[in-house]
Amino acid sequence: MSGPVAVRADSRPAALPWVPAVLLVLTAIAYPLTEDGAAVRDVISWTIVLLGSTVSVAHAAVSRGARTGAGVLLVTAATAVVFESVGLATGFPYGEYTYSDDLGPTLLGVPFLVPLAWLMMAWPSWLLARRLTGGVRPGRQRVARVAVAAAVFAAWDVVLDPQLVQAGYWTWAHPQPSLPGIDTVPLTNLAGWLLAGLVLMTLLDVLVERTAVEPPRTGDGAPLLVLAWMTLGGALAHAGWLGLPGSAAWGVLLAVPVLVALAVQARRR
Repeated sequence: MSGPVAVRADSRPAALPWVPAVLLVLTAIAYPLTEDGAAVRDVISWTIVLLGSTVSVAHAAVSRGARTGAGVLLVTAATAVVFESVGLATGFPYGEYTYSDDLGPTLLGVPFLVPLAWLMMAWPSWLLARRLTGGVRPGRQRVARVAVAAAVFAAWDVVLDPQLVQAGYWTWAHPQPSLPGIDTVPLTNLAGWLLAGLVLMTLLDVLVERTAVEPPRTGDGAPLLVLAWMTLGGALAHAGWLGLPGSAAWGVLLAVPVLVALAVQARRR
């Protein structure tokens, strides 16, 4: 009798990240379908970010242990505040921008929502990079993993940033030059995200190495669902409802190499 009880008990923590992940998908679907004004979309945006950050922390804690979960939260939030506050004060590394008051309370000028958004994005990006670089030689895995994770982290922002500029959450002083099809976000922002991603993913990689339980206690499905939906689902919303065809096209274009790599990996197993 103790066997089935133990199985049921062990399954509960593994299922924990899936609850906010599924709620996030349902909430994200509501965003482009809402026509009742900016206030409702602001609530939806906050809800998406809170759910996404919860997925990251819950999954890191459940799969790698409580120390890793707490570390992911603290390291990501601290890195976000440092980069964003420096960016606001100096324009480096993203370019000159200002936040609107719609994002609520701030720390060093950085709205609380922003570190949570980083948290939503960072952990799934690292997990996907870990999966994509699993076949790299052991001596080169960290460099490859960090580089790929930073690229995924930055690519995700390519899709999300035009939507959030459209929502009025921040404004770029000099939005040009920019990626073709995206005229509201400068290329300096992409460069800044790549730099920030390299720093953050290095820190997360070291954190996991020093604190994580091995092997992981559960799979990576929930955070990868968040990453996939916020990229491909976001691209669909941009093309069909939000009038952002450029970022929609870039979302699909940037996702193709990842999907191909995952398909190749699946065939080799």
